[in-house]
Amino acid sequence: MDFLGFTVDVATLTEGTFQLITRVILAILILVIGRWLAKKIVKVAYGVMNRSHLEATVASFLGRLLYGVLLIIVILAALSKVGVQTTSVVAILGGAALAVGLALKDQLSNFAAGILIVIFRPFVRGDYVQISSYTGTVTDITLINTHITTTNNHDVIIPNSDISTSAIVNYTSLPNRRVDITVGIGYDANIKEAKEVLLAIAKANPLAFTDPEPVVRVTNLGDNSVDLTLNVWTSNDDWWAMQCQLLEEFKVALDDNNIDIPYPQRKIHVSGLDNIVNKDSLVNKDSATNSQTN
Repeated sequence: MDFLGFTVDVATLTEGTFQLITRVILAILILVIGRWLAKKIVKVAYGVMNRSHLEATVASFLGRLLYGVLLIIVILAALSKVGVQTTSVVAILGGAALAVGLALKDQLSNFAAGILIVIFRPFVRGDYVQISSYTGTVTDITLINTHITTTNNHDVIIPNSDISTSAIVNYTSLPNRRVDITVGIGYDANIKEAKEVLLAIAKANPLAFTDPEPVVRVTNLGDNSVDLTLNVWTSNDDWWAMQCQLLEEFKVALDDNNIDIPYPQRKIHVSGLDNIVNKDSLVNKDSATNSQTN
C-alpha cells in the first residue's frame, strides 16, 4: 500500500500496533497489580512491626520506605515491558542515591543509630539516664537525635550517632535502686555507736526496703575521718526523696549523739623549725639578761 509516496506494509503496521497496545496494557496491569501487592505487603509488614512493639515513628518510616522500594521495582518492571531500557534508569538512580548518601553521611549515621536505638531499646521515653556527661529524663526519641531534659529543665539534644558510641547508664530500667550514703566520723568517735545510729534511722524510714536489709560498713580510713557507708534499697520513684531525708536525719542524729563529722585537717612539718625556735629563745634570754644588768 502506497501512502504519500511511501510504501506501507499494513500487516506489519497492524502487528506492530497490536504488540505495542498489548505491551501498554500489560504495563498498566503490572502497575495496578504491583501497587496493590505493594500495599498488601506493607500492611503485613506493619502488622509484624506492631506485634514486635516497634516505635511508631520508625514503623511508619520503614513502612513508607518499603512501599517506595516496591513501587520503584513495579515501575521498572512496567517500563521494561513497554520496551524502555531500564539499565540506564537504574544507573541514574544509583548515582543519585550515592550522591545523596555522600552529602548526608552524618545524618545517615544518625539515622542508622536511631534505628538501632529504637530496635534494641537501651532506653525509652520517661527513663532517667546518663549519656556521656549529660543526665536527665528522656523526653523524645527521633530518627536523628534524642532529647533529654535535665533536672534544671534544660533540653539537651544529643545526636544518635554519639549515643551509639557512648556508655549509657539507665537508672530507671530496673524497678529498685540502692541508696549509698557515706558519712565521715572522727577517729575519736565510737564506730559501733555511729553505725547503730545510722542503721536505726535507715530502718525507721518508711521508704526503705526491709529485704534486703540496710547495712552500714566501714569503707575507708581517710586522712581526716573514718568513713561509714550506708547501703539501703528503695524503689526508683522514692530514691531521691529517701536520700535527701536520710542525709538530713543523719546530721541531726549524729549531733544529738555528740558524734562529730570532722573538717579536713592538715599537719605541717617545717624542717629546721626547732633550731629557729632555739635561736629565738637564746636571743630573747640574752636580751633579758642585758636589760637586768643595765
